[in-house]
Amino acid sequence: MPSVKPKLYYVYDPMCSWCWGYKPIWNEIKQVVADDVDIIYLLGGLAPDSDEPMPEMMQAQVASYWKKIENYLGTTFNYEFWTENTPRRSTYPACRAILAARTQGAEQAMLDAIQVAYYLNAKNPSDNTVLVELAKQLGLDSDKFETVFVSQQLHQDLLTEIAFARSIGGTSFPSLFIEKEGRCVEIPIDYKNAGLTVELIRNVIRDEE
Repeated sequence: MPSVKPKLYYVYDPMCSWCWGYKPIWNEIKQVVADDVDIIYLLGGLAPDSDEPMPEMMQAQVASYWKKIENYLGTTFNYEFWTENTPRRSTYPACRAILAARTQGAEQAMLDAIQVAYYLNAKNPSDNTVLVELAKQLGLDSDKFETVFVSQQLHQDLLTEIAFARSIGGTSFPSLFIEKEGRCVEIPIDYKNAGLTVELIRNVIRDEE
């Protein structure tokens, strides 16, 4: 009987700026450990639905996070986002778009599209219209996407996924966890060294065997 591969959970939010900064390292890690683990993306749900404009103080705070990440990692951000949009503290729409894309096998493609639209093209992924347009640009079945995207079932699926992510300790984004034989171990995030993280993952896998 073949052994079941350990699971590597990546807990994230499509509008999390630290996840955007982590992307190059995460891509390296994925490539190296893909044969050792089953990689499972989990939505963490950074900010619930809101129609309220983000207060100016919060806008300044989030923009300061961007600058910190830019200085620390060299990540590119388009600060025109703050003048060309009405920002809202609301990431659940983007999370639902990820789930809707997942039903068409396009979770990672949608994540890439949301991050590029938000951080490089100054589009607002808190707006459903932006997310539907991204699905069309990806060549997804747009009718199917829109139907699933606005369904109550999908919102419930999101809440269930967020609850599971939190149950294993995924309360900050990004987070990594190895699950093997019912046991979950958190892998510390290193934003600059993929090799160290790969070594930690492989050590945990060996220790669990």
